[in-house]
Amino acid sequence: MKANETNLKTGDTIRLAIKRLGINGEGIGFYNKKVTFVPGALPGEEVIAKVTKPLPNRIEAEMVTIKKRSEDRVKPPCPIYEECGGCQLQHLSYEAQLREKKDIVRQAFDRYTKLDAHHLPLKDTIGMEDPWYYRNKSQFQVARKGASVLAGLYGLGSHKLIDLTNCMVQHPQTTNVTNTVKKILEDLNISIYNERKRSGIVRTIVTRVSFETEKVQVVLITTQREVPKKDLLIKEMKKRIPEVTSILQNINGQKTSVIFGDETIHLEGEHTIQETLGDLSFELSARAFFQLNPVQTVKLYNEARRAAKLTGEEKVVDAYCGVGTIGLWLAERAGEVRGMDVIEESIDDANENAARHGIKNARYVTGKAEVLMPKWLKEGWKPDVIVVDPPRTGCDMTFLKTVSKIQPKRMVYVSCNPSTLAKDVDYLLKKGFKIERLQPVDMFPHTSHIEVVATLVKK
Repeated sequence: MKANETNLKTGDTIRLAIKRLGINGEGIGFYNKKVTFVPGALPGEEVIAKVTKPLPNRIEAEMVTIKKRSEDRVKPPCPIYEECGGCQLQHLSYEAQLREKKDIVRQAFDRYTKLDAHHLPLKDTIGMEDPWYYRNKSQFQVARKGASVLAGLYGLGSHKLIDLTNCMVQHPQTTNVTNTVKKILEDLNISIYNERKRSGIVRTIVTRVSFETEKVQVVLITTQREVPKKDLLIKEMKKRIPEVTSILQNINGQKTSVIFGDETIHLEGEHTIQETLGDLSFELSARAFFQLNPVQTVKLYNEARRAAKLTGEEKVVDAYCGVGTIGLWLAERAGEVRGMDVIEESIDDANENAARHGIKNARYVTGKAEVLMPKWLKEGWKPDVIVVDPPRTGCDMTFLKTVSKIQPKRMVYVSCNPSTLAKDVDYLLKKGFKIERLQPVDMFPHTSHIEVVATLVKK
C-alpha cells in the first residue's frame, strides 16, 4: 500500500533518497523529515521501501526496489551474504566503504559533540591492500539438524543458525578446523546444546589461528565439565587436524549470549597460541583479547605510537590492556609503561609477553584503571600519556573522571565504536582537552565496523 504521508503504517511503501550510511551499515534517508533506516540501501540511491516499524522518532523499512542505483554498488562475492548478516557492506565497493566509514565517524561527532563536524582533524580511512580472509578467530555456535552438526552465526534479525562451511572474511584455517571439529562431533555422536530446550553439552567452537605459523587453538565451550567420549574426541582432533596445537575446554552453563564462562580447562597441547605483530610475539590464552585482524593491527598500533609522540622519558598507562599489545608496542620509546585489565589470565599473558621480549620498563597488574591510577598518583607516579582501548560500550565514567583529574599531557583513545568515542571525547573536551587528530583504520572490511585512533591533548 502506498503511504499516506500523515499516517504511516507497517506495510506502507515509501520512496526516498538515501543520503548516507548509518553506524550499522544501513542506508539513511528522510521521509517527511523523519530519519528512515533501510538496510542494503546505499548513499546516492533512490529506493522504494516497505515500512517495517513506524516509530515516533524514526522509520525502519526494508528495500523493495532500487529506482536509482549507486555507481559504488557491486555484486557481493559471498553466496550467503544476505542470509548470514556477518558482513553488512559487501555490496559496496571497497574504496567507497573507506569513504563512508570516515563519514560514519564524522556523523558520530556531529551528533554527540558541539564541534563543527566539517572541520574536524579527521583523516582518510586506512584500508587493506587485500580486504579478504583477514579474521584470525571465529566463534561459531553449534546446533544439531538431524544427524548433522551445524556451526555458524545466527541469521540477520533471526535466531536461525546459518551453517558456515566457508567464509570470505575468516582465515581459511579457522574455517577448515571448525568444519573438521563439526565432523568429529557428528561421527562420535557427542551431545550438542539445544538452546530452546536448554539441554545438551557442546555449545560453541572457538578457533584462533596464528597468521605467522598457521598453528591453531581450539576452545570447545560446553555447558558442563564432563563430556562423554572426551578422550576419543581429543584423539580424533590430534589425528585429523595436526595443525591444532592447543585444545582447551571452557565451561559456560548459563543462559546467556556471552560466549565464555569463568572456568577454562587445558585438554591437550600448548596452553596458549603465539601470534606475531611486527617484531613482537604474543602468547594468547583462551579468553585473552587480541585484535582479530593482525595485518591491520600493525597499522593501528603504529598510529597509536605516532599519536603518543614518545621521546623515551614518558610514563605511559595502558588501560584495558588485554595481553599488553599496545603497551609493549610503545615500550621501546617510553620511560615506563604500566598496564591493567580485569581479566587475570590476560595480565599473566601480558607480563609473560614483556619478560619474553626482555622488556623491563613495562609491568601489568590485575585491576581497574579508575582504582589503580589514583593509587599510583598518591604514591607520586603520574602518567604523561594514557592509552586506552576500551570495549564497544566505551570508557567507564569513573575512568574518564580519573583521567580528567590526572590531566595527562596526551591521551590516545583507540576506539571500535565512533558513537561511544564521540560521547567520551565530548566529556573530556569539557574537562580541558582538545582533539589533535582522528585517524580511522578499517579493521573489518565489508562490515560496518570502524576503528579510530583519537589523539587528545591538554588545552
